[in-house]
Amino acid sequence: MNKTVKFITMAPALLATLCADTLLAGDGSDEPGFVAPPAQPKLPPPPPRSISSSENMMACCCCPVTPMSRSEAKKPPMPPVMFTKIKTDKEIDWAATPNDVNNLLKSMKDMINTSYVMEIKALPDISPDPEQNPILYRSGHFHFEFTPAEREKLRKFMLDGGMLILNTGLGSKPFYDSAKKELETIFPEVHLQRLSSDHPIFHSYYDLDRVKYRPGVYKGFFGYQGNEPWFDGVTINCRTVAVISRWCMAVGWEDTENDAYQAYQSEDAKKLGVNLFSYAVAQRAWAKNAASKMNFVDAETTTGDKVNIAQLVYDGEWKTRHAALPVLLQTFNLKTEVPVKYGLKEIRLSDESLFAAPVVYITGHEDFRLKKEEAIRLRQYVVNGGFVFAEACCGRKGFDLAFRLQMQAIFPEYPLKAIPENNPVFSLPNKITNVGVTPSLGSQMGSQSIKPDLEGIDIDGHYGVIYSRYGMAGGWEMAQSPYALGYDGPDAILLGQNILMYSVTQ
Repeated sequence: MNKTVKFITMAPALLATLCADTLLAGDGSDEPGFVAPPAQPKLPPPPPRSISSSENMMACCCCPVTPMSRSEAKKPPMPPVMFTKIKTDKEIDWAATPNDVNNLLKSMKDMINTSYVMEIKALPDISPDPEQNPILYRSGHFHFEFTPAEREKLRKFMLDGGMLILNTGLGSKPFYDSAKKELETIFPEVHLQRLSSDHPIFHSYYDLDRVKYRPGVYKGFFGYQGNEPWFDGVTINCRTVAVISRWCMAVGWEDTENDAYQAYQSEDAKKLGVNLFSYAVAQRAWAKNAASKMNFVDAETTTGDKVNIAQLVYDGEWKTRHAALPVLLQTFNLKTEVPVKYGLKEIRLSDESLFAAPVVYITGHEDFRLKKEEAIRLRQYVVNGGFVFAEACCGRKGFDLAFRLQMQAIFPEYPLKAIPENNPVFSLPNKITNVGVTPSLGSQMGSQSIKPDLEGIDIDGHYGVIYSRYGMAGGWEMAQSPYALGYDGPDAILLGQNILMYSVTQ
């Protein structure tokens, strides 16, 4: 065993001995799963200096007083800042891999021909404007905590289009635990969860639904087994605004080779970095454009209560879009003059008001599981005449597979089948024979127009469940994600209107 491996194995005691003045009580260094920073951490290099436009004076041995000539540096302008590395007063933590981001940017220049620079700043000095620093990056090994002001700044930064990347240094659990706690505090209304391997982050440039880990990941404290990338994320309106890498990317970006590290192999670490960059850039541009697309102004307005949608709350990412359903209801009312109730109710299957809801809407991106008692209640609701309208938001496979498994378990005698083209759901109030699709789905299908694809559970001649494996909610908001596998805006609205009409008339 080499010295570095010994350092990691003996982390708490040895690190406390070597760096006692840098550690604080409760920093996690004495907890199970703690992994110390690599030995002898170095300070990160300073960020590139700005180029000055001033002229430089040439030395002249013969003319000490009046220079005879001048030279002017001709240098290209500095590339734009893409990553800003967050520093703290604990250098042994945030600077344990001092050249991680810098080396990643150098690798990106060779891998995808991009040229960007990084900055290193304390969080109070960082602008909340994503245009100034699109991606914020923080790596560490110890417990940490943001201040309330810092949380507010980070929340604004992410909601305005920025992305936060938290890298768990060598898989150290105290940092990972703190990262999860902080994101849950910053976004208490959003479910933090592991991103499934079909998430666009793992396919935005390279296809990385499987990765290579170093042996240290499998031999570490938790004995993790698997080959899927492990990111936890916060997703808001179909955009993942923050990720935590459970296993370390930083040493891979630095090309530091050590099989004992709980980290990705260097090649895949760099590819993940490229994917994070590609995803952040594409989603930031989309978020800026989508913000001005459509705003629903009065979610409490009602024109009656004939159509009243309740959105199902479950343990998972149950709410993917915030304006989609009110927008759909508004367009449905304008199209049909059927009275609607815009104020949405969010209910769990255990809620006593479930059976009073004429329509229950279920959506999501990721895998989910209903509890046994929840599954029983959903079956009772549908068999007693309730209607379930479900969609895989953005056409995500994680939700699609989970939903199918749930329906098979709940309704074993009523299979989920394709709805025939001659069913009223495709004719009222809109005659629908073909629908436009998003560029991503069109690329997969080989066409930008396809026949509508809906499935249903038929109970005694009536569909109690109608499901779309392709996303619609982004289309209702006229702002489909650039990675969405779904119907385009106008046709998503027409199809949604028809499903609501079916729920009212059948």
